[in-house]
Amino acid sequence: MIRVEPLTFDEGTAIAVQIALPKTNLLAVTTATGYIMCGALDVSLLNTRLRNREIIAGRAVGVRTLEELLAAPLEQVTDAAAAVGWHPGISGRTAIALLLAREKASGKTV
Repeated sequence: MIRVEPLTFDEGTAIAVQIALPKTNLLAVTTATGYIMCGALDVSLLNTRLRNREIIAGRAVGVRTLEELLAAPLEQVTDAAAAVGWHPGISGRTAIALLLAREKASGKTV
């Protein structure tokens, strides 16, 4: 099963995606410029081999639902995410709200 739904924040709208896989769920919440994801995200790969793409992303581990992903502290963030104010320990909800506010100010939205 694949679940896709809009998530409304004061700053704008993000898109949540949940993919039910055997014995696990793949979870992500995205905006026009970045995303948070479950433990499947390889932050090291994004920071090294894909560094030139400057991907704004963060990883939360131990989450099983979209609600948990938003509530959980991010364990790792990419270098590009750190440049926009994300840091390990920031909640997924706060990270997405920061991106949406940044996008709103620049006119770039989903």
